[in-house]
Amino acid sequence: MVAYLTILLLIAAGYAFGRMRLFPEQAPEVLNRVVLYLCLPALILIHVPTLEPSWSLLPLVIVPWTLLGLTIAVILPLSRWLSLKREVTATLLVLIPLGNTSFLGFPLVEALLGPEYLRLAVVYDQFGSFLIVCTHVLFVLGWYGDGDNPTPASVARQVVSFPPFLALILALVLGNAWFPDWLMSLTERFADMLLPLVTLAIGMSLKLKLVPEYRMGLLIGLVAKLLVLPVLALGLVWLLRAEPDVARVALLEASMPPMITAAALLAAARLAPPLGSALVAWGVLISAATVPLWFWVGQTIFG
Repeated sequence: MVAYLTILLLIAAGYAFGRMRLFPEQAPEVLNRVVLYLCLPALILIHVPTLEPSWSLLPLVIVPWTLLGLTIAVILPLSRWLSLKREVTATLLVLIPLGNTSFLGFPLVEALLGPEYLRLAVVYDQFGSFLIVCTHVLFVLGWYGDGDNPTPASVARQVVSFPPFLALILALVLGNAWFPDWLMSLTERFADMLLPLVTLAIGMSLKLKLVPEYRMGLLIGLVAKLLVLPVLALGLVWLLRAEPDVARVALLEASMPPMITAAALLAAARLAPPLGSALVAWGVLISAATVPLWFWVGQTIFG
């Protein structure tokens, strides 16, 4: 729990830095790019080669995609019933099923479960969250936004140009046994940078201002993401008879607050940017209570 408190303190420090304007406005974006191009690939190159192909890993892929399907099945009729605006519907379709499974999920999995669980978290993130961003999110942006509809070619370009995915392919094909000592040491240093950079960037990006016209969407999004989806994930890992380690990681990753990257994509498409920012900010804040709750539930049920 000391590591978890460190994460919360770093987020608070980042928020204070942002409020005091000690860094340029673009600082969080720069930090996120460093994480995207260096830290996440390094983490993947370290931990993925330790994975052994096994059917026991399948729940880590099934859970995020099933949660996506259930979200779509509920949000579309609910939006019509409540007469929600199109941009609100789009935001909920993206930010309810997609959590911060890498930027925040990896540090929290390491802090709460241990570094040996990171390899499982990578499976959930890359074969779940990342592929959902490259398919479902691009479709939602094309359908509800002002941009062009996604094509198979554009989706493929998004996938093959994503640095963590390239690192995943390299790790699966070549592993890291061929790394000389200096390269492995450098890779480990880059991976160690993930926690402080991500948490400071999240803190700097937090905007807690409420927009009255989006309060219903904010309430639906937070309740669904932080409470309903973890309950569904818990039921899924039970139905799938997932191994305890896999079940704990799947539950913890499913409990993560809304994804910052997905919110940025929604903002770029001019789909209710205030709602996306509020969901991310309040999600991170409230998850300080809900994530430990789901961690305790996982430890209690799965040992």
